[in-house]
Amino acid sequence: MNVEVSELASEKIAEILLSANTRDSFLRVGVEEGGCSGLSYTLVLDEQHTEEDMVFNKDKFSIVVHTKSIPYIDGLEIDYEESGMIGGFTMNNPNAKVSCGCGASFRMANYRGEVKKCD
Repeated sequence: MNVEVSELASEKIAEILLSANTRDSFLRVGVEEGGCSGLSYTLVLDEQHTEEDMVFNKDKFSIVVHTKSIPYIDGLEIDYEESGMIGGFTMNNPNAKVSCGCGASFRMANYRGEVKKCD
């Protein structure tokens, strides 16, 4: 299992974790049902580990992935792009066969997920 994080995304994640003002925060990366393509990425700050989590230590922070999400995001590349006055994280997933226009949801060849309207 591998999750790559670009240098710019690493800087942004470290900033966010620092501003959370908790010592034990990490970035939880996962997948849930929903989105216009059927599966959606989740990126959230968390402080609680479970026995079913895998921890990936990066230079300035840790990424935690629940074992159920691993088949969907193995090889995921997280980047950060700035566009004008806004910016955001982008996902490049080698497992995705179809992605929505905004890049927040995807579908795999062997699993479509449950398509739901994007928020």
